Amino acid sequence: MTTLTNPTESTIVPFSMVATPSFIERVWPAQKISKESEAERKSVSSQTLTGLGGYWKGRKPLILNRACILGALLPATEDAQADLAVFERLMMMDDHGFVLRGGGRSASEYARLAITHGVFTPDVLAQYFERRVGRPMIVEPISSLDMEAIDEIGRNLVWATSLREDGWRDVAETILAHVPYEQKVDDTDRPEYLEAAGYAGDEVTWQMVNSHLGTSAQSIPQLVEQLGVMRFGRLPKIGDAFSGSGQIPYEALRTGCDSFASDQNPIAALLTWSSFELAGSAPDELEKVVQRLAGIARQVETEMVRYETNSRGDRIKALLYCVEIRCPETGYLIPLAPNWTISPKMRTVGRLVANHSDRRMDIEIVTNATDAEMKAAETGTVDGDYVTYQLDGETHRFSISRSRGDRRDGDIKGNLLRRWNSDEIVPRADDIFGERLYCIQWATRDTLEAARQTVYYAAPCAEDMEREDLVQSTVEANLAGWRADGLVPDMPIEPGLKTDDPIRTRGWSDWLHLFNPRQILVLSKLHAAIRASDDAARLYFFMPRALDNNSRLNRWKPSQGGGLGGVVGTFDNQALNTLFNFAVRGSIGFRSLVAGPARSQQLNGPRRVETVPGNRVSEPRDIWVTDPPYGDAVVYHELTEFFISWLRKNPPAPFDTWTWDSRRPLAIQGEGEDFRRKMVETYGNLTKLMPDNGMQIVMFTHQSGSVWADLALIFWGAGLQVSAAWYIATETGSNAPGKRGVGLVQGTVILVLRKRNGNVSGYEDEIVQDVRAEVAHQIDTLFGLNQSLKGAGRIENLFEDADLQMAGYAAALRVLTGYTSIDGKDMTAEALRPRRKNEVGFVDRMIDYAVSVANEHMVPDGLTARLWQQLSGPERFYLKMLSLESNGLTKLDNYQNFARAFRVGDHGAFMASSRPNEARLKNAIDFGSRTGFDIPEFGTGLVRAVLFAIEALQRELEPEVVLLQLRDIVPEYFKRRQDIVEIAEYVSRQRGRDQEEGRNAAVLSNLLRNERL
Repeated sequence: MTTLTNPTESTIVPFSMVATPSFIERVWPAQKISKESEAERKSVSSQTLTGLGGYWKGRKPLILNRACILGALLPATEDAQADLAVFERLMMMDDHGFVLRGGGRSASEYARLAITHGVFTPDVLAQYFERRVGRPMIVEPISSLDMEAIDEIGRNLVWATSLREDGWRDVAETILAHVPYEQKVDDTDRPEYLEAAGYAGDEVTWQMVNSHLGTSAQSIPQLVEQLGVMRFGRLPKIGDAFSGSGQIPYEALRTGCDSFASDQNPIAALLTWSSFELAGSAPDELEKVVQRLAGIARQVETEMVRYETNSRGDRIKALLYCVEIRCPETGYLIPLAPNWTISPKMRTVGRLVANHSDRRMDIEIVTNATDAEMKAAETGTVDGDYVTYQLDGETHRFSISRSRGDRRDGDIKGNLLRRWNSDEIVPRADDIFGERLYCIQWATRDTLEAARQTVYYAAPCAEDMEREDLVQSTVEANLAGWRADGLVPDMPIEPGLKTDDPIRTRGWSDWLHLFNPRQILVLSKLHAAIRASDDAARLYFFMPRALDNNSRLNRWKPSQGGGLGGVVGTFDNQALNTLFNFAVRGSIGFRSLVAGPARSQQLNGPRRVETVPGNRVSEPRDIWVTDPPYGDAVVYHELTEFFISWLRKNPPAPFDTWTWDSRRPLAIQGEGEDFRRKMVETYGNLTKLMPDNGMQIVMFTHQSGSVWADLALIFWGAGLQVSAAWYIATETGSNAPGKRGVGLVQGTVILVLRKRNGNVSGYEDEIVQDVRAEVAHQIDTLFGLNQSLKGAGRIENLFEDADLQMAGYAAALRVLTGYTSIDGKDMTAEALRPRRKNEVGFVDRMIDYAVSVANEHMVPDGLTARLWQQLSGPERFYLKMLSLESNGLTKLDNYQNFARAFRVGDHGAFMASSRPNEARLKNAIDFGSRTGFDIPEFGTGLVRAVLFAIEALQRELEPEVVLLQLRDIVPEYFKRRQDIVEIAEYVSRQRGRDQEEGRNAAVLSNLLRNERL
């Protein structure tokens, strides 16, 4: 029997919604959620959980997770518009919510918005405002209000007295209804800033929500509980079997659910546990934890004074080291670095000076460098595989790989580097690569306690080298004891995709080798102090954060700190790339690292964390929300061994019961048979652990067109049926997975799945018709909702083309995954059958067919369906993207998605720019008069011919000549002339008459219409 937290909930009937579809299966405002997700990702360090561990990059935004959870619990009723209104209200995505998110927005700001967006005439607008005058202040009416009047009145513009209580909110909402959604998001706080208070005491909101849902809640946690009772007979149980950084489980707990998290990686589990216990604590309690951490950092700083203080009392803030190698030609030791710039702001650089007596190049630190010296420092000794330096006016150049003795035997790479012994902490004198301290950043004695210390740079002196020797001898003397206590690593580096790099390029064999003696000393002290604390578990998240920022893989970034220079963390990129020059923080550097979640609120709901792989989870859940690994995902199971090597021995409770091993063989990674088998095992297990009316929501970032067929087979094999799919822009700019730069995929697909009940058999020729009907119905439904909402006053589409395309995929998968047998084949067995390379199966054919049906229904405004059907895929792609560009949609992922949809082999041939957020098509001038004719199914078509003619007009070719050339290149010209007119007019509208291309397209259209035949 379920006991509800709100005693007035007599209307809540357990299991009354047991068979009711969920809101996320019918209507979901994906475009708005995309914009909110983007805003959260762009906020970087102010994201709630980033402070627990910025090294974990694969974070799905909290706003997206909340939208999934609420979307799964809320019902889809017969009134889709009312369903949408309730969802947007709860998510603070309607104008009522934006008034709250606007916080201290002044009356004059609202007045400016009203004028900018033409909401009211100046006379009508003035009725809602008054001006304060005199002392003491009184208010007087205003006859007319325009921008000039607002500037004149300034801060004395206030809401009219009659609106002061609450009436101003209605006017504010009316004004905001005319503001584009993206601007509203950019100009206000994110919802997570306000969710602790939520809509507490907002009677208008809860009357609206409860009257529609038949609930009696006064807060989101109460509503979530009541919806859970109506669906599952209890507080809803949400689970995530790939918890990663904990974003999904934390948001489930914050919305009021029973939250369960599992991840085979103990570092992921630590992040999730910390999100529960720190971001889920009262703000004053979180502050106490951060203060304890600051105290420990100060304690370590005190213990390090003797190792970091010079005779003047100045303290080390950072040390710069470089690798050195002996030149095979001259025998000189050469320091390696890509450049010698240290601090642009302080005009400090390194300069190589020959030391003939010791046969080495010394590094002189130059301050107040001249422009010529600053320019010279931009070139270091390393450029790719080659070392270049000058000695006595002569330039010498040699290969690093040759000096290292790199060789390859088949697929196995090797070299002449000596493997370090496990207890070595510095290179030997006869090693190929040595190591040198070449510069120290000092904080002056009198500014050590200042918020920003005064710093200077200097080359190390004899006194500094004595301290280096003291550090090394201290570490060597204590290493065995520290290892026995589990304070420092005693764990070999296993070869792997990412872990091969430190082994191959440096000869390092133990995780200890990734840390300089100073780093080992300070981190061992920090580790011991945290373990000794009464609050060790809640402080333990700081160890990975400290490790990330204290290793031989920390770069020195001259531009950091406004050009003063600073240290960048190990996982600034998701790899273990060794460096030729690296930076070591002084212990005072911990001060800037001490932090926790960006905000917190007291959360008391049930929660649990396990270190169990998804195929072995045994916790029953009503809804599973997961973000599994995909084809080229970050190999966290390898990279996190960097942290595990430090934390695995003697961790504090409750972590002492966890499995502190990356368990590489169990990791789901890559593509192909092993990936598919492990995914089927995992999702099959999760399916068994949910009730018949349970749900799974799967997020994945896709880069391969074949992934759809793979997913269909995986979920088929797991006993699941797709019920909906949505597309969300979550990965933006440098946050996107993969390499930084051009071509980043920026979208996340949200798949909604149910248990497949019963046994249904079918044949391909029958299923084709079902797929066509379902895809058409789904797209027409969403398009119709767009139209009805615009009729109700919305200024923007609820669904864009990407959503309609995704709806087509979902509709096809919904039909396909509903069958257990097709053409006599058991589809569960088919899911696990090995695939031949480049095999095109039934599922691939069905998905391609669904895409073509979806594309038929997405005719751009301004083109007839008749012409659209006649155009080739590449031509449709070009015209469709032209439409999106005209609406300001220039994200690269749009072009990538539609290129796949329209079967464009190489969409790069159409692109003038492939920048992630500023992509654009080639225009007529970009194509010119010669290129583009070789593009398959495009070069010989009407669209290329029209662009050719537009470009000719822009070159001021005679109109008669342009028409003659068109007749030559277009077969059956006179039969296709009206189609050419239609395309030219379409290009003119999309490019705009204010642009030269748009004007010339219009000219071409008129020429064709008036052509004398």
